[in-house]
Amino acid sequence: MARRVVFITGASSGMGYAATELFAERGWEVYAGARRVEKIPTGDTIHAMSLDVTSSESIKKFTHDALEDANGIDVLINNAGYGEYGPLEEVSMENAHKQVDTNLFGAAEITKLVLPTMRSQQAGRIVNISSIGGEMYSPLGGWYYVTKHALNVWSDTLDTEVSQFGIRSVIVEPGGTQSSWMEIAMANAKKNLKEDSPYAKIVDNTTRLFTRMGNSSNATSDDLAEVFYKAATDPKPKYRYYHSIGDHLVGHIARVHQHLFKGVMTYAINKLDK
Repeated sequence: MARRVVFITGASSGMGYAATELFAERGWEVYAGARRVEKIPTGDTIHAMSLDVTSSESIKKFTHDALEDANGIDVLINNAGYGEYGPLEEVSMENAHKQVDTNLFGAAEITKLVLPTMRSQQAGRIVNISSIGGEMYSPLGGWYYVTKHALNVWSDTLDTEVSQFGIRSVIVEPGGTQSSWMEIAMANAKKNLKEDSPYAKIVDNTTRLFTRMGNSSNATSDDLAEVFYKAATDPKPKYRYYHSIGDHLVGHIARVHQHLFKGVMTYAINKLDK
């Protein structure tokens, strides 16, 4: 039986790293892309490849070389992403463009390049790694949340267009995980602050709140890799996949009970002043 083939972006750390290992352990040929190739897991069925999702040239080379070597693709996991946190007034437009290029346009471009192959096969799965941030918001994450909301709509729209060819496009929405993601995001928030910024206090409070939330999270990168696998292999794919009911609930409250969500979030942040 032919091995199944998966392409994974952002494979050098966190959930992408764990997913690369998991798919390989379960017999898949894994074409794993990241800028830091040396950080990608190693294994007999893992093909570590250079990939910068903000570079069209890099995306085209990765996709061409992987398709040539694999002679097909079953699943694409658009996992590459990061959080360009900071006050919307103070995040530079250069950094805002970088955030959108990484979290949205990179996924869109690589998907466009694999779709002809999937269409010719009359089968394929696009798994887009969004976030519960695709349903909600908080201070400082404006541009990050914009990309995740957009990724959700983009994925849903794509699904309506490609399902006729036996291809599905689905979303995974992780919540808090035991990883360095939030630490990096809040470090970006501090770097984006201007000197004597009026937003320094809210950055400090939000950092403390997110640190507490992260410390209480029991979801690991390995846990999320299992969710990735479910989204990639589910015979009857859903539009959204979550690690926990709690993650699903937070997104639901943010969408349906907007005043309640904003009130609780504002209270939680302001309480740290007390």
